Amino acid sequence: MAEQRERPGVPPWQRWMERTGRGPAWRSALLVAVFAQVGSGWAAQQQSGRVALDGFGRLLLLLGPLLLVWRHRYPVAVAYGVSAVTLVYIGAGFPYGPVFISLALACFAAVVAGRRRAAWGAVGLLWAGHLAIGHLLYHHLPPAGDGPAPWAQEMVVTAWVLAILAVSELVRMRREQWALARAERSAAEKRRANEERLRIARELHDVLAHSISVINVQAGVGLALLDSDPEQARSALTTIKAASKEALGEVRQVLDTLRAPGDGDAPRAPAPGLDRLPELVEQAAAAGLTVDIATVGDARAPAPGTDLAAFRIVQEALTNVVRHSGSRTARVRLSWRPRVLELRVDDDGPATGGPAGGSGNGLVGMRERAAALGGTIEAGPRPDGGFRVVARLPLKAEAAPPEPEADPDPAPEAVPKPAPPQEDP
Repeated sequence: MAEQRERPGVPPWQRWMERTGRGPAWRSALLVAVFAQVGSGWAAQQQSGRVALDGFGRLLLLLGPLLLVWRHRYPVAVAYGVSAVTLVYIGAGFPYGPVFISLALACFAAVVAGRRRAAWGAVGLLWAGHLAIGHLLYHHLPPAGDGPAPWAQEMVVTAWVLAILAVSELVRMRREQWALARAERSAAEKRRANEERLRIARELHDVLAHSISVINVQAGVGLALLDSDPEQARSALTTIKAASKEALGEVRQVLDTLRAPGDGDAPRAPAPGLDRLPELVEQAAAAGLTVDIATVGDARAPAPGTDLAAFRIVQEALTNVVRHSGSRTARVRLSWRPRVLELRVDDDGPATGGPAGGSGNGLVGMRERAAALGGTIEAGPRPDGGFRVVARLPLKAEAAPPEPEADPDPAPEAVPKPAPPQEDP
């Protein structure tokens, strides 16, 4: 309940209506009992033609509210029970007054609990019984000498009955709408949390996989040349230091996004983009991989999400070449089209390293990045050997998924359907 009071944007009356039925039922029942006793006593003074309130009448006025204590646990039985008590009260000739409030609350609880037929039946029982008492049984019931009830009074009772049912149905529908809205908000929050978790996992994977691959290669070089060529070993250690420093900086930037809003400063460095491709080339060169970058078309500034995704896809593709390919060269081509940026990364193979499989996180992360922007990823071995990764990303994140366009490169190589990727399981 404290959480409901603190929910922003929810008016107090709505929170009260949502809590109706969950609090102690005896409180409202006691309030109704007191009001019925006082109100009926005042009504008895105003209605001289009715039977004066005696002990039996006071007992009936208490019995209705007493049944309301169990209205949430047994809504059907309480609705019919209060309706019967109210009919006995009216049939005994006691004055009209707040006696009907107990039935209103009982029917309200039944409708909210989903027992609509029981509520309609209890109200119908009261309405039919009141007609019978006022027009058929009045000769045999007190007060003595009483005549038939006026039809204007019957119209008032009918309007009151319909009002009870209408209000109950309205509250039921509003409660269902609030429950649906809460479920949708909860699902949206879980979806956003999952998307953020996957985004952070992709970022950490891409940063660590690339940097650790460079560090692993350079560590092997340093160990091999430590005795025979100390200067080359020193250069390898320098590369390791630079790669680890950069990795730590990017990991800190990713972890900064885990802070709660307002608990820290904005990330100190901008997200990486295609302008940092030269750094990738240098890091790949330090790992013994020669990278050739070619551009087709007029380069433009893509959307920030597309820029980051393009950088990470190229980074992951080059990391896979370092880890899984026997080729020491890779070719990166950026094709700028009117609405689509196409990235192509090729190596000449052959594949080495761990067994290939489709369960690696690298290609999965690339596909997730592309799909989040409405793009596509194709990866697999080339017909003439080697491996190829092709990514098509919309230049604007809100663009529809692009259709494959004609390749301006006259090279006869074709990208087949996705095949088992070169990646660790």
